[in-house]
Amino acid sequence: MVAAPVIAQAWRGAARQARLAAVLSGTDVVVADGPLSRRAGELLATAGTADVLDALVALVAKDRPGCEVITSDPDDIYHLLQALHVKRRIRRV
Repeated sequence: MVAAPVIAQAWRGAARQARLAAVLSGTDVVVADGPLSRRAGELLATAGTADVLDALVALVAKDRPGCEVITSDPDDIYHLLQALHVKRRIRRV
């Protein structure tokens, strides 16, 4: 699963993103609606971090036991997951 705004952060056009497009074709996309966005803001305040997309990623991971978080910022994700009292495997890309 992936939060929709994360796609916007990574996407740079279909011609240059063939691998990403292939991964996304089999992935459920979570809409960052009002309630999820408010939870992300509250999580940022609790964790003392500032990256909204990382907060959305952590919240998506929280609701999916056993998932692996793939990120370019494992330290931030680790702090956010700690604030949620959740342990997930984190892999750097």
